[in-house]
Amino acid sequence: MLDFPRWKVAWIVGLLGILCALAIPSFLPERYSAQLPVHPRINLGLDLAGGSYLLLEADTADLAASRLEAMRDQVQTEMRRGAPPIAIGDISTRDGQLSFFVRDAGQVDAARERLLTITGGGAGMTGQRVWDIGVVDTSRFVIKPTQAGLTQAIETALGDATEVVRRRIDALGTKEPTIIRQGASRIVVQVPGLQNPQALKDLLGKTAKLEFKLVDQSANPADLAAGRAPAGSQVLRYPTNPAGIPFIAVKRSAMITGDQISEASQTFDQQTNAPNVAITFEGPGGRRFAKVTTENVNKPFAIILDNQVISAPNIESAILGGRASISGSFTVQSANELAIALRSGKLPVALKVIEERTVGPDLGADSIRAGVLASIVAAAAVIVFMFVTYGRFGLYANLAVIINILVILAVMAMLNATLTLPGIAGFVLTIGTAVDANVLINERIREERRRGRGVVQAVELGYKEASRTIFEANMTHGITVIIMLILGSGPVKGFAVVLLIGIVTSVFTAVTFTRMMVALWLRRTKPKSINI
Repeated sequence: MLDFPRWKVAWIVGLLGILCALAIPSFLPERYSAQLPVHPRINLGLDLAGGSYLLLEADTADLAASRLEAMRDQVQTEMRRGAPPIAIGDISTRDGQLSFFVRDAGQVDAARERLLTITGGGAGMTGQRVWDIGVVDTSRFVIKPTQAGLTQAIETALGDATEVVRRRIDALGTKEPTIIRQGASRIVVQVPGLQNPQALKDLLGKTAKLEFKLVDQSANPADLAAGRAPAGSQVLRYPTNPAGIPFIAVKRSAMITGDQISEASQTFDQQTNAPNVAITFEGPGGRRFAKVTTENVNKPFAIILDNQVISAPNIESAILGGRASISGSFTVQSANELAIALRSGKLPVALKVIEERTVGPDLGADSIRAGVLASIVAAAAVIVFMFVTYGRFGLYANLAVIINILVILAVMAMLNATLTLPGIAGFVLTIGTAVDANVLINERIREERRRGRGVVQAVELGYKEASRTIFEANMTHGITVIIMLILGSGPVKGFAVVLLIGIVTSVFTAVTFTRMMVALWLRRTKPKSINI
């Protein structure tokens, strides 16, 4: 137990020395630490750095409606293609279900087979049915989404939405945002340093569902005002309509969608100098856009964002090259936000803000000062107690506590962990319990000395016997913290992260490091007795 060859001493000292050096950048101002060759830093959470907190909730009703519309388009496409095509009537989406009739009763079986191909046989990834397909009155199909299918769609959409939100916030240039799922339909967004959440709300509130659709010129203005559209078309809001009617009829089928955009940026119109958004379609999308505009020269088409028409220009000539621009009543900021939203991809489900709060930097600074003061008081009290109680052995324990503090900071910096106010509480608790192991060891050494054992034998047995208890106690402690880490969220998780790191590092410094120092002292001085 007390055998420490030189290579082992060099390894322990070298490891702890490197970790202590990696903790230094966290104490320096960022402008200085950035000049170091290696500069991992601890990120401060929202409650310490100040910033904005948003709780977003998915609009599941909107998602259900979007699934119905997507299935409607798939049904129409599937029935038209193939040999022979299957003639169907208008598709209704009333009452949250699709219904249509097959004009030729002899094609009902063929229609069912095609429906099974686009609904995946009715079963999703979980093996449960996603859509129920039924036949009413011999030739009318009714397609209903199942609850299992909706649950699966929400889970997939929330996962995708979390990544889209992350890309949009990263594009704003913010540092170390926290974006996590909460429950089945919510996303928590924390952006340290951002004091005005309005721009963030505006950006995250955009679904950024961009579509290009042909305008239905056969629509009657009176019908439009009443919200009625010709068969195969739909009525959308068009607030800036030059005709003075805030509605317009567009074909249901999109010419092209924003999913096929490869680049978007805020620019200015060369003639009017008004802000707009320049977009570039990916290869297949560019070819599709060129084909559609070639076939519809001198016809108007609508540029639709989140089901609202931005503009409806006339196709003067074929638009080749895969590039276009979106103009409207933009400011530079709104055009830039739209460009970011388009670059990051559309949200698969609409998100609404149900909770928001802003933490000022002054409050965060007060929290840091209080946390640092608590840490200093805790460390000082522990150091004084250990030195007074155990003398030289207490001094070794105190040195281990100081190194342990630096090692915890270094590990957190390397893991890119975020320090929160509950994390500081865990940090203070770790300092207070870091010497528990040394108390057990020193008391066991005292007991062995009272039994008459020699110095070396008492120290060796003290470390050997106490180490078993230390490891078992910290194992149960660690299991509890891991459960907190897995099941907890927010403040609980921040507390658990610091505590888990502290358990591992304190066991190493309190047992291995102090044992090395005691072994080197015994080897050097060979004392006949010890004052412990």
